[in-house]
Amino acid sequence: MEKEEICAALIERIESKHIHTFAGHKTPLFLISDTYFGVWLEHVFDAVLYAEMFPSKGVPIAENTINLFMDKQRSDGQYPCYVWDGARSGLPEKMNVGWAQIQECVSFGQLCLRVIAFSQDGTLTERCYASLTKWVWWLKRNRMTTGRGLIEMFVGYDTGHDNSGRLRGMRFPENQKFLWAEKNAAKRPRFDKVAPILAVDMNCVFFGDLAALSALAAKLGREEESKKWENEAKEVKKNLILYCFDKEDCFFYDVDKKGNKRKYLSSTVLHLFQEGVLNYNEDKELIDEILKKHVFNEKEFWTPYPFPSMAICDPSAQKHKKYNDWGYFTQGNTVLRTILWMDKYGLNKEQDVVCEKWLEGWTKCFERMPVGQELDPISGLPSPSSPWYSSGMLFYLWSAKRMGISIKNP
Repeated sequence: MEKEEICAALIERIESKHIHTFAGHKTPLFLISDTYFGVWLEHVFDAVLYAEMFPSKGVPIAENTINLFMDKQRSDGQYPCYVWDGARSGLPEKMNVGWAQIQECVSFGQLCLRVIAFSQDGTLTERCYASLTKWVWWLKRNRMTTGRGLIEMFVGYDTGHDNSGRLRGMRFPENQKFLWAEKNAAKRPRFDKVAPILAVDMNCVFFGDLAALSALAAKLGREEESKKWENEAKEVKKNLILYCFDKEDCFFYDVDKKGNKRKYLSSTVLHLFQEGVLNYNEDKELIDEILKKHVFNEKEFWTPYPFPSMAICDPSAQKHKKYNDWGYFTQGNTVLRTILWMDKYGLNKEQDVVCEKWLEGWTKCFERMPVGQELDPISGLPSPSSPWYSSGMLFYLWSAKRMGISIKNP
C-alpha cells in the first residue's frame, strides 16, 4: 500500500475503533489498542497530539482525557496510572482504575498547558493548577523516602519500561503483588536490594510538572507561587546532575538506594530534552556533548531505525521478550515524544530522518502487521506487539504530514 492509503486507513481505524465512550463514562476517550483496552497516564499525549493535528474532532477528546485523570484523582492527590474500558476488560468498574504504579512518562502538567492553549474552557487553568499541585505533593510525600531531593522508582512499571535491562536486580520489576493483589504505588517495597531508585526519566517528568506549575501560577497571576515552583524545578535539575550525571561518560544514570549509579545506557537520557531539563542556551556545551557522544552515535541510539530503548552497544541490549521490550526495540512512544523536543533543540534534519524511517518501516510491513508498538532498531521489522497502536499510528500520520504526504483532515 502507498503511504497515502495507509494514512487513510489509520484515520478510519482511529475514528471507528479508538475514539469511543468507555463503559461507565459519559464522554469519548482515545483507546490505545485492542491489546491495551484503555488509556494510560503515559498516553495522555496521544489525545493531545490528535487534537493538535485534527482540532475539529480532537479538541474535545484531549479535554476529556485530561479531565478523566483529574476526575479520578484521589483526595490525597494520587492520579491513576490507567483507566480501562469496562466493556472490553469484563471487570467490575473499581478494578478498571489502576493505582499500582506511576507511569507518568510525559509530564501531565506540560500536557495540561498544551490543552489550555486550544481549549475554550475558561476554568481549566485553575483546575489544572489545583490538581497538579495535589499530585506533586503526593509525589513528595510518598516518593522522596531517601532524602535526596528526587522522586524514586519503587517498581518497574513506574517507568513504563517493561522488560528492560535497567530493571535488573529489583525485587519488583513489574509491580508489587501479594496474593494476586497489587499494592498501591505509595507502598515502599521492603527487602529490595536496589530500590528505591532515583530514575532519570521519572525526575525529568517531575521537573516538567514543577515547571508547568510555575507557568500555570503565572497565568493565574500568582507570581510568588510561580517563582517558588520555578525554584523547585531548578532544585530537581541540580539534584539530577549531582546524583545521576556521570561526567566521565557524559551520561545520566539511574541511582540505587545506596548511591550507586546503575550504568545502563537507557533511552531515558532523551527525557532530559523531552522535558526541557537541559536548557538550549544555558547547557549548550553539555547538550552538544550528549548528542554527539550518545544520541547521534550510530553505535548507540542513532540506529537505522532510531531510537532503541537501550543503546545497542549496552551489554543488556537484547530481546528479553518477543514483544513490548523496552530493553531493545525502538518504541512508538519514544518516537512520538520526539515531537516534544527535536525541533525545539534545532534538530530539524534529524527529526526528518526519524520520521522517514518510521514511515519506511511500517509501510513495508503494513499489510501483514498494521502500525504497531515497536520496530527492531536494526532491521526495521516489527514485533508482534499491539497492532493498530495509538502512538505508532499518530506518529506515522504526523510524519507523513511533515514529509509532505497528503492526508485527509477528518
